[in-house]
Amino acid sequence: MTLVKLKYIDRFIDRHGRERFYCRRGRGPRIPLPGQPGTPEFMAAYERAVVGEMPEKGPKQRGAPGTFDRLVQDYFTSPEYLLLAPSSQKTYRSVIEKLVLDEGIGHRVVREMSREQVRRILAKRSETPGAANSVLQKLKVLIHFAIDSGWRRDDPTLRIKKFAKGEFHTWTEDEIAQYEKRWPIGTTERLAFALLLYTGQRRSDVVTMSWDDVRDGTICVTPLKTRRTSGVKLWIPIHPALEEVLIAAGGIEGTILKTAFGQPFTSNGFGSGFMAVKIDKAGLPKRCVTHGLRKAAARRLAEAGCTANEIAAITGHATLQEVSRYTKAAEQRKLAQSAMRRLSPQRPTTDSQTTSTGLGLGIKNLNVSKGLEEDWWSRGGSNP
Repeated sequence: MTLVKLKYIDRFIDRHGRERFYCRRGRGPRIPLPGQPGTPEFMAAYERAVVGEMPEKGPKQRGAPGTFDRLVQDYFTSPEYLLLAPSSQKTYRSVIEKLVLDEGIGHRVVREMSREQVRRILAKRSETPGAANSVLQKLKVLIHFAIDSGWRRDDPTLRIKKFAKGEFHTWTEDEIAQYEKRWPIGTTERLAFALLLYTGQRRSDVVTMSWDDVRDGTICVTPLKTRRTSGVKLWIPIHPALEEVLIAAGGIEGTILKTAFGQPFTSNGFGSGFMAVKIDKAGLPKRCVTHGLRKAAARRLAEAGCTANEIAAITGHATLQEVSRYTKAAEQRKLAQSAMRRLSPQRPTTDSQTTSTGLGLGIKNLNVSKGLEEDWWSRGGSNP
């Protein structure tokens, strides 16, 4: 093995066990040299350093090439990250930075992360399944970005399953009725509730809805989650029940929902503050949270016989995976009822036999055989 002997070289091992080299002539500055002695990159930098040429100062780099620190830096400046909604960017950055800090992997080489290491990282968070799943999701994003960037070829997170965790409770009809009884039409509490339930939107989108968005019997929404990517607008027909609430509100300009001080709500202030308090004052159980109304809207549409694509046209879901769960649940209910009717003694039926379905409340005398086939939404929830 040939040893490369060079003048003016200082060598030491840093606290992470990495070998570092500097060039220093006399009392001159210590100039860092990249890589290992003998490599083209090292020798070119050495020749410049010997004559006193300082390296050009570029943007400050985080960590060494190939490490998680550098990967994180590159990801946070990538189109993949910058195209996320601001709220998503904030969440991703928070989870990723905490993961790197808690696990002390900033200086670790990305290509050396093993499947077993991923399992250990998740095992530490087994008592908080939601947090563990969030870490797994963000770690997958980083690894996929590393693969696309040529930093490694395999995916150590492949087929590692998420932890089972509870889901947001879907509000029942009784719970919906209880809230509406407590907060009548004309109150901000009822206005907020109706916007959530009859548009099926997230709280982050409901708080930005303005009176200018209400036009031609529809309310226009550009979901925050897709605002910076597709920018797709949703034109949601205004249900008669929502129309009644909007008329009672009597707004003209600005956001539809305003605080007691006449200012727009923030997303967190609206969901975790305002709505949480009003739901509690209605005497509803802790399982009833704001997001459950979005699920209730999708459930009602599914029970009315809407397809997954039709539901997504209202809720704005980017994929049909989540929506299909509601349609499957509704289909299971219909099949179970059909099976039980076959098992039970036959009873005479009439055209007046009813069921309560649809997105609107109190839908009565809706013919079973016809109700699922007709366009309930366009009828505004009225009887056929």
